[in-house]
Amino acid sequence: MSFLSQLLRIPLLALALGLVAGAPAQAQVTNTDQKADADFTRYKTYNFMDETARKDSTAADLSANIFDLKRAVTRELEARGYQRAAQPDLLVHIGVATQLLTQTRETNFLNDGAPYYIGQRNFRWQAQNVPIGQYREGTATIDVVDAARKEQVWQGTTTSILSRKSRKAAQQIDKGVAEAFAKFPGQAR
Repeated sequence: MSFLSQLLRIPLLALALGLVAGAPAQAQVTNTDQKADADFTRYKTYNFMDETARKDSTAADLSANIFDLKRAVTRELEARGYQRAAQPDLLVHIGVATQLLTQTRETNFLNDGAPYYIGQRNFRWQAQNVPIGQYREGTATIDVVDAARKEQVWQGTTTSILSRKSRKAAQQIDKGVAEAFAKFPGQAR
């Protein structure tokens, strides 16, 4: 029996499940957490915490991303009725961490071919990971703090591969912040 005829016997559902299982995972991951007894009906205003200046090159590279994060957080909070104020009920702290990662692929006979000269009888093929590119992965953490009590009441975290194009990076930030704030429990009264 040929391979093709065996393949045709597989039920369509099993084939569909196999394709979905082999699909790559979504590049953006979002998580949220909140304090169980936080009463969000008491809050009406917000503002961002003071930034601490950093003197490394990473901070300089992320200045545009931090601006986009603040813009997205402002949009989400104001859509929920919160107003920015000098003496706010809520303080928002944004933390950003990035890492440079290397994308690799594994060598094999199909892509890389067999070696031209095998030589000794004890030759063996060994697969290796070959670097093919680099990319930057970023994680943004948004902490919302009760300004009077100085305690965290909500946290949203989003992780994504950052685009090198500023316009696309801003869209990724907007999407991640929107996904995090979709689980934000509060509306200003």
